[in-house]
Amino acid sequence: MSEHGLILGAYPLRVGFFGLITSRNMVRAPMSLESIFNAVNTNFITFSNLFKNEQTGGEIFSLFVIAVAAAEAATGLATALSIQRNRRSTRIDQLNLLKW
Repeated sequence: MSEHGLILGAYPLRVGFFGLITSRNMVRAPMSLESIFNAVNTNFITFSNLFKNEQTGGEIFSLFVIAVAAAEAATGLATALSIQRNRRSTRIDQLNLLKW
């Protein structure tokens, strides 16, 4: 049963990496990163159930990853909105913060 959980976690990981590599939009990049975080959480819980020890390390670590992902999403969205207001574009390849 553990291989099903790992396969289930591999699909959002692939989609997230593909979206992160090919993304030109500042909103799509954090969404792809969220997909990667969800795949990692699935793998943590799968390995926690695989080892079946009395400690709940995988589940608790997944909660910390969810909290970090929420903070990352809020910070990324605030940054994207600020850049969009100032530069009128959210495309990563057109963004150059060193030039005014």
